[in-house]
Parts: sequence; C-alpha cells; structure tokens
Amino acid sequence: MKSSADQSYAAFVGIDWADQKHDICLKAAASGEYERSVIAHQPEAIERWAGELRERFAGRPIAVCLEIARGPLVSALRRHDFLVLFPVNPTTLANYRSTFCVSGAKDDPTDAELALDLLLRHPEKLCVLRPQSGAMRKLEKLVQQRRMLVDEVRRVTNRMTAALKEYFPQVSTSV
Repeated sequence: MKSSADQSYAAFVGIDWADQKHDICLKAAASGEYERSVIAHQPEAIERWAGELRERFAGRPIAVCLEIARGPLVSALRRHDFLVLFPVNPTTLANYRSTFCVSGAKDDPTDAELALDLLLRHPEKLCVLRPQSGAMRKLEKLVQQRRMLVDEVRRVTNRMTAALKEYFPQVSTSV
C-alpha cells in the first residue's frame, strides 16, 4: 500500500552523518532501487550533492531522514528549500537497528539505509524540522551564552574554594 507521502516527494533519502563523510541511501519515488553514495563532510561537497538532486528531480520536494537536528550538515541542508528534513533521535535509530541486527554490528551504509527505511515505513511518526523564528534563534543563543557563564562562575568558585582549603584546612573541617 502506498502512502500519501509516496506521491508528494520525488525521492526519499537516509543519511548517516560523520565528521569526515556522510553515507547516503536514496530511493526515487518512481523506482524500487536503492542508490548508495558517500559525500565528504565539506560544504562544497554537500552543496554539489544538493545541486545534483535539485537538477535530477527538477526542484520537487525530497524527504531527508537524518540522526541529528542541528549541526553543520543540517545547516547546509536547510539552505535548500526543496529538501524536507526529518530529524530522528540517535537512540531511536539505534533501537531500530537492534531490531534487525541482534549482534549489535553497526556500519554507516546500513545506518543510512535504516534511516531511509524508517522514513518510508513510518512517516507519520516523524516530524518535519521547521526553521525557528529569528527571535527564537536569538533567544537560544543567549541561553547558551548564559549557561556558559554560569558554568564558568561555578568553575572559578570551585577553584577558589579548593585553593582556600589548601591554605586554610581548618575551614574545610568547620563547614
């Protein structure tokens, strides 16, 4: 049975990202074949790959399932309006993998295929990554900076306490 997702997307992609390369598994909506490829983790390579997809599928929407919701790969893919991103929690994909591979073996091409399979079989369970508003992005950045400052204050306070205890050991026993 074909879902409505099969008719609205020109292709479906599963990506297993890494710090050096990204394994990709693609299935065109009109085809039953899986196409596997690898692209380097470089902005130029990601842009070239996305450009090839735009040309091949005439700019029609392409569903992309990947393990992360932020980072350089997501930022690079978000620039392309025809790519619809479906982030998946890494634990979800690991549990999905353990369903089919009881040995616990993991490899990147298989994970890309599993991400694609998850997208094809359970699209209703996945949420589209929607861009946040400018105000929310600014707030998130401010919250991160505040968190870093609080951690820095805690680190300095702990170092000062440790230094005081070193010079005045009797203080640590009375507190």
